[in-house]
Amino acid sequence: MFSPKPVVIDTNILFSALLRSRSTFAQTILGSEHSFHICESVIIELFKHKEKLVSLSRLSEEEVIRVFYIILRRVIISKEELIDQSVRQKAYKLCSDIDEADSPHVALTLKLGGLLWTGDRKLKKGLRKKGFNAFFDPR
Repeated sequence: MFSPKPVVIDTNILFSALLRSRSTFAQTILGSEHSFHICESVIIELFKHKEKLVSLSRLSEEEVIRVFYIILRRVIISKEELIDQSVRQKAYKLCSDIDEADSPHVALTLKLGGLLWTGDRKLKKGLRKKGFNAFFDPR
């Protein structure tokens, strides 16, 4: 039986899913056979931008929280510190001259042998140049 690779969702994708609960992003997370993973730092980032999410989504704070809860029930949250130091260092080297903030997502992707779901074209281009091609495309 085919088992799809795990997918690591970066902050921007999750932000987009929360902005529009009927978006392709949200529908993919809620309806796909993949297992979806996030780093726990994603929750901190989203919390820091809660007001912006509420404003841009045109939903009430309670509605944004409800959508966030539904999505969080569908993802597996991983602690970055539980990823081997060697994997974190490899991810840092891959991301250091692109965007260091993406290192945890890449590290989790490497740890899981999964796919990274990001809309960051600069990150994708930079990682591809370094031989990293494990990207998720929901289409």
